[in-house]
Amino acid sequence: MRTAEISRETGETKIRVRLDLDGSGKSVIDSGVGFLDHMLTAFAKHARFDLEVSCKGDTCVDDHHSVEDIGIALGQAFEKALGDKKGIARFGDTILPMDEALVLSAVDISGRAHLSYAVEGLNWKVGSFDTELVKEFFLGFVRNARMTLHINKLAGENTHHILEACFKSTARSLRKAASKDATFADDVPSTKGAL
Repeated sequence: MRTAEISRETGETKIRVRLDLDGSGKSVIDSGVGFLDHMLTAFAKHARFDLEVSCKGDTCVDDHHSVEDIGIALGQAFEKALGDKKGIARFGDTILPMDEALVLSAVDISGRAHLSYAVEGLNWKVGSFDTELVKEFFLGFVRNARMTLHINKLAGENTHHILEACFKSTARSLRKAASKDATFADDVPSTKGAL
């Protein structure tokens, strides 16, 4: 079973994440941040991961700590659920259109953390949500999942659609990269023998 449960508690947040990489896309999300709930629900659906997230955070200050710490906890859960990474595809990419928005994402489950986030021209807010926090979420995620992730906006002007395409495209790329690949069977897809 490729599952993991992570609990993370700081002076700013109390988070529990449960992840099943071989799920069907079911989710129960209560992050305390409405826009992030919407994005994580779409993320789980398009990755076909079963995902539970609960967070009690200091949103009376702002959403930053909750969003970043959920990214951290989800990254830890992803890394743990992958285990030794034997038999995974390792790489995945998706170009996803959403109305006028077009986003490319590419993943390498490499054991090395890197985020390239080329998503420019966004409005400062979607509702009450600070759009700059999406990058903070993905930074927390890749650093703890120990993977390379590229997200590039190719077209679009609607900030909501662009960000939703970022989450959906990344989800589909992660699904491909984490999927079992018969080519590698019980092998790690690396000349180093480890990821």
